[in-house]
Amino acid sequence: MTSSDSETVRIFGIEYRHTVLSNGDDLYLTPYGQPLEDWLHPRNYWTDKEWFSEHSTGLFGRQWRYGGTGTLYRVHTRPVRGRSLDIVLKWNRMGQDIPGAHESETLLQAAFNSPYEEFALVSELRQSRFESPGRILTKRPLAIYVPARKMPLWQSARKQHKMRTIQRNHLDVDLDMRRNYAVIYEWIKGVDAIEAKDRGALTEWEMRALTMQADKELRAKGFLVKDHKPQHIIVRLRRDGRVLRDRHGRIPYALIDFELLVRTPEREDVVRKAKRKEYLKRQAHRFEDKMAIDLPPHLNRVSILGVDYIYGTAASTNGELWVVGKDPTLFDYFLPERWERSRRTKLSVLDEIYHTTTRDNVQLVWKLSRVGQDPYVDPFRQDEKRILEYGYNSPFEEFALSLYLSRQGIPTTYPRAIYMTGHSSIMSDSLSDSRHYESHKHLRTPSGERILRADRDYIAIWGYFNKPDEMLAVEDGDYYRSVDALQAHRQGILTEDLYLKLMKRTRRRLLAVGIEDLNLRGNHIMLSLDSAGFFVRDEDGFPETRICSYELLRRLDQATQANLMQTIEQEQP
Repeated sequence: MTSSDSETVRIFGIEYRHTVLSNGDDLYLTPYGQPLEDWLHPRNYWTDKEWFSEHSTGLFGRQWRYGGTGTLYRVHTRPVRGRSLDIVLKWNRMGQDIPGAHESETLLQAAFNSPYEEFALVSELRQSRFESPGRILTKRPLAIYVPARKMPLWQSARKQHKMRTIQRNHLDVDLDMRRNYAVIYEWIKGVDAIEAKDRGALTEWEMRALTMQADKELRAKGFLVKDHKPQHIIVRLRRDGRVLRDRHGRIPYALIDFELLVRTPEREDVVRKAKRKEYLKRQAHRFEDKMAIDLPPHLNRVSILGVDYIYGTAASTNGELWVVGKDPTLFDYFLPERWERSRRTKLSVLDEIYHTTTRDNVQLVWKLSRVGQDPYVDPFRQDEKRILEYGYNSPFEEFALSLYLSRQGIPTTYPRAIYMTGHSSIMSDSLSDSRHYESHKHLRTPSGERILRADRDYIAIWGYFNKPDEMLAVEDGDYYRSVDALQAHRQGILTEDLYLKLMKRTRRRLLAVGIEDLNLRGNHIMLSLDSAGFFVRDEDGFPETRICSYELLRRLDQATQANLMQTIEQEQP
């Protein structure tokens, strides 16, 4: 049984080397397991039934006691280059009822982790030694093995409603309700605390004290196990049968069994805030060379219309993603599974534009691009005829214009990422405009495909403006409230006179840098109110305006720029 090419996938923050084997089985190797790939191939411990029968031990009666379910094994692998490994293989119980849950209020609200959740939490627990004094010892998570064979749902003992909830939280990977999932750990030598007591190495009191100590130290790191038991604690025995102790008389131990491991509520809040803080800092420095760290093999650096992007595919949808800047760490924040299905608020009655908060607690605004659509305007009105002659910008043009204006000292909203959907989308010829596809045909992905395709939809993702990036990177709080100029006038906080002055001032500032908005309206200009409800003002004392619409901005030649500047100076304020 040979394997096909591997790919790197990131699931719950863990980078796996994913391989689809020739028989359809899937193998996900963690960073701990990748150096051991040859030993962790299923042929070396599972698919050879004769080898497995002779070199495995069911652990339901020893280190893990599951009432004889027989889903957990210690396996001695086939030798590779003269060496074998001892591993633990456990079939995951996600979606199943927890035995005895009806007798415990804690377990009644619990659920078995998926294999990917379990590995992510165990890895986070192992890394917690860098956060505070003390260290919780665990076995190393090596691999997740998913046989191709499917089984009837009744045979798996999974509940459909539970699996649907789990699947909704696993947008990074396609969980199959009818496939088995095995987690593979390294083997830890020793016996559990119950067996140590039975052998006389621990007294009943010592066993209970050690269990309470392990729970306390685990909680101090921000974690808990919903069914914490002495069976989850592994200790070492000396040759004379006594339990091993350190020079201070304490009993070293390791924890096992993490299918009910969770973060404490306090840690959950800290993790969300830390992830958002890291995001804000990285966004503030996304164009700096110092952020151009080594790229994972599945990402590329590209430059399109003068804008730097990190480019890659979205494996969950077969779409493609361009993330603005040089920092590859930002790429995962904009994968469609992070924002596409989160609760959203529609911001326009005319456009497909939405505000949402992602799974990483990041606020975004995403808009379905109208590139390739024939503008629905009146060709007999001179101002609308100009729109028809130009057409809608592509998201790549919008982002380039936004960053150009920002460099010219004109505040804008922040371009974050461009997502091309994986599904095909065909527009009627009577509604389509091919000019921008033609103008972009020389722009290609690293694989040679056109970046702008008429058979795909494009979504432009913008930062939800509540304060400048550089300010949020220093302190995440004291947010501004954003309102467009038209809304501000309708709400009575912007007078008609000031509204008209801001519109003319904005048009003049755009023309001064060679840009025209073919359909400038009050809702194309964003204003900000501070926490006291006052306008944030610019150095001239005017309410600070921020451009927030780019699909009908166009660059001007010098002659047109001069003519339009002359015209606007002759108009009344």
